[in-house]
Amino acid sequence: MSIFGSMKTAVSGMNAQANRLSTVADNIANVNTTGYKAVSTSFSSLVLPSSGGNYNSGGVQTSVRQAVSDQGDISYTTSSTDLAISGDGFFIVQGPDGTPVLTRAGDFTKDDEGNLVNAAGFMLMGYSYDSGAPAVVVNGFDGLVPVNVNQDGLTAIASTSGIFKGNLDSNAKIAPVAPATAPSANLATTTTDTKKVSMVAYDRLGNKVMYDFYFTKSSVAAAPPPAPPLTAATWEVAMFRNADAAVGGATSFPYSTAAVGTGALTFDRDGKMTSPGTVNIADPVTGQTIAMDFSAFTQLGADFSGTGTPNGQAATPVKDVTVDGDGIVYAKYEDGSTKPLYRIPLANVASPDKLTLMSGNVYSANGQSGVTVTGFPQTNGLGTIKSGALEGSNVDLAGELTEMIESQRSYTANSKVFQTGSDIMDVLVNLKR
Repeated sequence: MSIFGSMKTAVSGMNAQANRLSTVADNIANVNTTGYKAVSTSFSSLVLPSSGGNYNSGGVQTSVRQAVSDQGDISYTTSSTDLAISGDGFFIVQGPDGTPVLTRAGDFTKDDEGNLVNAAGFMLMGYSYDSGAPAVVVNGFDGLVPVNVNQDGLTAIASTSGIFKGNLDSNAKIAPVAPATAPSANLATTTTDTKKVSMVAYDRLGNKVMYDFYFTKSSVAAAPPPAPPLTAATWEVAMFRNADAAVGGATSFPYSTAAVGTGALTFDRDGKMTSPGTVNIADPVTGQTIAMDFSAFTQLGADFSGTGTPNGQAATPVKDVTVDGDGIVYAKYEDGSTKPLYRIPLANVASPDKLTLMSGNVYSANGQSGVTVTGFPQTNGLGTIKSGALEGSNVDLAGELTEMIESQRSYTANSKVFQTGSDIMDVLVNLKR
């Protein structure tokens, strides 16, 4: 047995407990750090070869483990730009050096340029909607830009398409007028079987433009025997500018301008539409073409109903910015409408607990963690983004205080071994006297 060996073993034990106490100190210091993941110390023995009745004491070494994959508690806040991940995945953020890294810390606020930056100064990255709905780059960070929520001034978007859906009463009669005096001819005296609804769209400057829609059954085709006595039918849809309607008369006819769009909607004997269902509005005043989709209409034995929803947006200021569970960042306007600005992706690795921890509560991938794979929230096993919420630290404070006491006791015991070895050395030295 070597006295020096036992003293060195005691030193390795003290060093191991010092490392353990360091991780405890780090955890306690970051118990309130958003998205912080606890670290712990694991021990493994070092054994030296022994022979006969002589035992050579070895020592102990430590390694630090991270509980990155353990979910922290989620608490809700009053800020819509506070983001938490429920489930797997990391936000992709960019530091001052421009290098993309990963984090769970979603305490984002606007900086002086409107970029979303967390408490550690890392900018949130996302895909822009400037060129349409974005597609994710699964094996890299290409295409990502800082998420900027500065939306000053007014925004107007012209209507280019719309969807009209509802039901046309199968019991309606064919309009008792000649084709030349149908609503599309702008000379009609509408009957109770001609139905009218209106819809608001937007021009290039965000001005509201209202259109009147007239639905009139124009023909019926009897089903050939031996089919049941049900019939297929064709309806005419005629669209006019509401601003050009007649004033003071019993009806809006005649309009001062011709119909801006007409089309035929054909239904089979089951009340399902068989025609393409798309009719264009060609407005000579605004110079716009709006593709109206009527394919969701049915012809059943029920009262007439119809609702229209165009795209586009009136000139209105941004009131707020919201983020949904799919990671889409919306600008919410004063009139209640929304517009997608960015889509926030999430990234993950095969072994999150092996990621390299860096200052600022961020991580980078390495050979042990596996390569970074990017995807949108709620796809490929990735979690959900919760707006107005933060993920807290997953540190168990009571457990850390217990670890601290244990570490202190173990350190003291190892120091006693070292002190005993030192006393034995004193005895040996004194034997020479």
